[in-house]
Amino acid sequence: MNSILHNRPALKAIIDDVAEVTGYLWQNGWAERNGGNITVNITEFVDADIAAMPAIAPVRPIGKVLPMLRGKYFYAKGTGKRMRDLARWPMQNGAVIRICDDCASYEIIADEPVIPTSELPSHLALQNCLLETGSQYKATLHTHPIELVAMSHNERFLRPGELTHVLWSMIPETLAFAPLGIGIVPYTLPGSVALADATLEQIRHHDVVLWEKHGTVAVGRDIMDAFDQTDVLCKAAKIYLAARAMGFEPQGMTDEAMQEVQQVFKLPKERIG
Repeated sequence: MNSILHNRPALKAIIDDVAEVTGYLWQNGWAERNGGNITVNITEFVDADIAAMPAIAPVRPIGKVLPMLRGKYFYAKGTGKRMRDLARWPMQNGAVIRICDDCASYEIIADEPVIPTSELPSHLALQNCLLETGSQYKATLHTHPIELVAMSHNERFLRPGELTHVLWSMIPETLAFAPLGIGIVPYTLPGSVALADATLEQIRHHDVVLWEKHGTVAVGRDIMDAFDQTDVLCKAAKIYLAARAMGFEPQGMTDEAMQEVQQVFKLPKERIG
């Protein structure tokens, strides 16, 4: 059986990027066992032959009605699948799904009947929100960045804006390349509707959201962009924790220095301070 990627170089390039990113997640220690999830909107790469593909598994409910997703196509990591395995065999550890006309269910069309992540409802709710707001973002990434999760165990960093300000102040690139900072969702049961709803609220203002004592969710133009957003913030967290490990609280850049970065990169001025 030919893969859906056969003779479709643009679509294959998207899946190759997913495989590359999952390798980075594993190497960074952000994807223990089957931890983490990825969903990418691939609708723009769907041709008539793909649209005609039949389902290869029974229709499954999403658990939500998501009106913006009718007829959309996604690549999704499989439930229970390891990122390190997906890095080598993306189409055996993930699947292409099509959202049904009722906007409340989906069917798997390729390559194998790999059931998507149990967090698919949350990922698809994010994708629905992105389309609803006219965003150009296509990818959602959930992973477990060690340093950011560690910082979420400190009440100080759960206060609105506190973690963002500290991370921005560690190195100029953080403010330049993660100008929306990081949103915070207080600890909520993984996979719950409450967690999905809280994440949706934060993602309207941030490209990366930190789930207290759990991990991050990021959105981006593609999976590399979502990874980069997370990686930039995690680098700042590493600098902060390295300074603390040396026995001192890092000074961080001054507000004046950060405002200068804002001016050069034409970033929103109201976000400092």
